[in-house]
Amino acid sequence: MIKKQFAVLLLLLLTNLFLLMPSWAVDYQLPDIDGQMQSLEQYKGKWVIVNYWATWCMTCRKELPDLISLHEAHKEGDIAVVGINFETISPERLKAFVAENSIPYPVLRTEPVPVTPLGPVPALPATYILDPYGKAVAGEVGIVTQKNLEDYVEGKRASAEYAGI
Repeated sequence: MIKKQFAVLLLLLLTNLFLLMPSWAVDYQLPDIDGQMQSLEQYKGKWVIVNYWATWCMTCRKELPDLISLHEAHKEGDIAVVGINFETISPERLKAFVAENSIPYPVLRTEPVPVTPLGPVPALPATYILDPYGKAVAGEVGIVTQKNLEDYVEGKRASAEYAGI
């Protein structure tokens, strides 16, 4: 009887520990420009900058150099940039645009939808920031810069360290 109670208690304890462990918050999979399914979960442990954009969007094109620079500065670190093309476009045209603009970070594809797993996309460009656990912690419609994205992440890192997290 005691062994059975111990086993039940151990199972409850392990279940509660599992529930307390951080898991990736967002289940979001899309095809990349080669048609291969990619998941945002592959960036677990990193800050992820998810930028919704379209080839026809001049504001989106204007922020490209900052996103490319952010990617290049942090590709070996703890920030990942992921572009999500948010338009109806052929894979060939999208691949050509990515090559012409030397976009080095992953580009995924989706049809325009009013609400994504990260939240709404009311206008382009729209950018979401995911923390290392996959939780969307910020969003911005309009141009983002490398500096404001780095400042935001650094501020969040500093506040987490201050809180002892």
